[in-house]
Amino acid sequence: MLFLGDLFAAGLAWWAALLTWYWSALPYSAQLGLPRFLFSRPSWFYALPFLWLLLLVDLYDDARALSRRRTLQGVFAAAFIGLLLYLLFYFVLNVNRQVLPRLSVAFFLFYAVITTLIWRAIYRRIAVRWVRRLLIVGAGRHGREFLGYLRSKEGRLQHPAVVVGFVDDDPRKQGMQIADVPVLGQGDDLPDLVQQYAVTDVVVAIVGEIRGGLFQALLDAQAAGAEVSHLHALYEEAFQRVPIRHLAATWLIQSFMDQARKSMYYEVTKRALDLLGGAVGLILLLIMGPFISAIIFLESGWPILFSQKRVGRHGAEFTVYKFRTMRPEPESTTNRWATEDELKRVTRFGRFLRKTHLDEFPQFVNVLLGQMSVVGPRPEQPKLVEKLERQIPFYRARLLVRPGITGWAQINHGYVADLEGTVRKLEYDLYYIKHRSIPMDLLIILRTVAAVLGFRGH
Repeated sequence: MLFLGDLFAAGLAWWAALLTWYWSALPYSAQLGLPRFLFSRPSWFYALPFLWLLLLVDLYDDARALSRRRTLQGVFAAAFIGLLLYLLFYFVLNVNRQVLPRLSVAFFLFYAVITTLIWRAIYRRIAVRWVRRLLIVGAGRHGREFLGYLRSKEGRLQHPAVVVGFVDDDPRKQGMQIADVPVLGQGDDLPDLVQQYAVTDVVVAIVGEIRGGLFQALLDAQAAGAEVSHLHALYEEAFQRVPIRHLAATWLIQSFMDQARKSMYYEVTKRALDLLGGAVGLILLLIMGPFISAIIFLESGWPILFSQKRVGRHGAEFTVYKFRTMRPEPESTTNRWATEDELKRVTRFGRFLRKTHLDEFPQFVNVLLGQMSVVGPRPEQPKLVEKLERQIPFYRARLLVRPGITGWAQINHGYVADLEGTVRKLEYDLYYIKHRSIPMDLLIILRTVAAVLGFRGH
């Protein structure tokens, strides 16, 4: 719905730009007439609505779509990037002015901003009416923390919902208020509570075995019209990550391994995509590499490249290369994240390379060698992996796939330098491994391109 609305808004902007272009070209355009004027436009002009949707790709998730502030930022950023790209072709590359008229793109960007913002405002008004009414089964730690997630800023934006109450069989919890949400009854009351409170979703926040009586009550609640989901499933749907702090020890075998297994078709297609992406990246590296190397040398001398051991698929170690972005000083250890003091060693050009992710381009060689993929979890240092495996449950599961230059965690969470941030990134990584597909990989690549053009690297 969001995509089709954006496409319609872009189409309106295209027509408005065309008509404005027609009126601004009078009396010449009147001699041609509107139909002939329409079909005599350069071929690129007909692709503007689709190019606009590509610039908006970073806005295609619920968090951004339901946030007025982030929508404004994203739309104006898309218009700014579109204008910069146009100026690059018009002035720097000196394209023929007849092929690339100046005002037509300005007309389109102006109207596209207006129509897109109007549509997005309408979408927010529609979307907030689809609030789901949740009843949480289990008022223990897992249920309480899930309530906290939904009431957090991120939870509100990504999953519009209201929690009407808890259900728990513990007599001591009956009638309690947990963060202003009441415990409405016991498991046997589920079917009646679904009807009484117009519940749309029953969320099972119990990690472990479910007794027979409660299982039957859940079936009756589903028959009464409510969707019955486990906390894991709803958490993944709402936040697009895996709740590793709320998983039973058997989750890796019972749920993750089966869903993480992909067909040979996917594996072959993904490798073909990696080879294509690696070839394109290598061509760009050969074009830009000499200029980047020269600037690095002039600013801070040798070496040009930075190398480091990383852990790949199934724990295999390999060497990764990046353009050096810090001043060449010895590091005391390699089993931790970069500290704030170390980040102060980032050079001025190194800061630009990080913002645009150009420092990562030598890793396309690792992609062609099969050590990395274009999309996947970021590879970590061996000592750091050993340390994190002892501190974070299921951390080893991220080694089931090849590490990537970009990934689901990178576009949703970005850079981290502490344990809590690593836990959150692992949740995104496991979600990607569990749900990965070619369309998801392409979406990640497009959003990465948008992040690069928006200078959102670290």
